[in-house]
Amino acid sequence: MNQNYLPNHEKLIEAVNLADSADKLLDAVEALAEIRSIEAIPTLIEVLGYNNPGAAVAAVEGLIDIGEPSIPCLLESLDDYNYGARAWAIRVFAGVGDPQALNLLLKAASSDFSLSVRRAATRGLGFIRWSKLPPSKVHETQELILDTLLLVTEDGEWVVRYSSIVALEQLALTVTAEKIDFDQRIETRLKELFNDDPEIAIKARIKLALVKINTIKNTNI
Repeated sequence: MNQNYLPNHEKLIEAVNLADSADKLLDAVEALAEIRSIEAIPTLIEVLGYNNPGAAVAAVEGLIDIGEPSIPCLLESLDDYNYGARAWAIRVFAGVGDPQALNLLLKAASSDFSLSVRRAATRGLGFIRWSKLPPSKVHETQELILDTLLLVTEDGEWVVRYSSIVALEQLALTVTAEKIDFDQRIETRLKELFNDDPEIAIKARIKLALVKINTIKNTNI
């Protein structure tokens, strides 16, 4: 078919498939991502497996913008042998916050060998959309996430620990389980980390987190 008669999303997908240089691929993926169409999902997922970090970043951002419809397709496409694509997929899962990918985020945050993947997964655990969970599963899920985040505060890389603080703060602000127990456990660990961690950036982020948590706590009294 003459390309002039193709729907816009098909033209953009075709441009990705026909790109014959890294720069052209990046431009084509950015254009496809901008339309935020569910029709673009398979192509954007395919790009995650290319050896082109710039295009992969654009595809990740596009999939996050599309949101929840991206998740089932991405879960089905995961390839245990393509680590690069899995790493980019973790970033999508973290950005969307859909609980369908919760188990992958938990595993990646606590045990992935890449610090950038652990960092992304850890931060994503703080932004799970509770409304997407059955009410009967919310409490146990929040407990599981809290346990994992507390474990990640011991990560050997400071950037991952930093993400755990961001996630713990968000968990404390949005948790729907018994807040007194959650707040106490989070505050206790943050104070311990403040005393023990040598990184100035960690200490500064903990101070901010404690201020936000206590502000919300006092507001709710």
